[in-house]
Amino acid sequence: MAARRAAVRAVDWAAFAERVPANQRAMFNALKTRSDALSARLAALPEKPPTIDWAHYKAAVAKAGMVDEFQKKFSALKVPEPVDNQTAKIDAQEQEAAKNIVEYVKASKARIAEYEQQLQKLKSMIPFEQMTFEDLHEAFPETRLDKEKYPFWPHKPIADL
Repeated sequence: MAARRAAVRAVDWAAFAERVPANQRAMFNALKTRSDALSARLAALPEKPPTIDWAHYKAAVAKAGMVDEFQKKFSALKVPEPVDNQTAKIDAQEQEAAKNIVEYVKASKARIAEYEQQLQKLKSMIPFEQMTFEDLHEAFPETRLDKEKYPFWPHKPIADL
């Protein structure tokens, strides 16, 4: 029993509660209450079940051989415990998530550095009200007209009239 108890992971209820939305608080509280009740019941169980006094039953039961038959069947009885095949999957998912988090943080820091460079560029520009068209095209090259692609812009060619 102690081995099973040691294998069970403790839940950090405070961290769990921080992530629960307000509209699901009642369900969270019900889950925590149920979990606490089950944990208390499990903790109340003895480490080993009490042993059966077979001599007492042999003396108390009138039919001969019945207690011996029960004792033999009881000692042969093995209750299978469920095999834990989910912990490995959960650990693999946790490691994958940790790796994804590290990659995401690294990419986010790169984006932040890029955005800070853009912000610094925008802060160092002359005010928009004071810009000439040359200044605008120098600061934002994408605003420059492509004379090769649109040679008659903003006018239509004479042939189209």
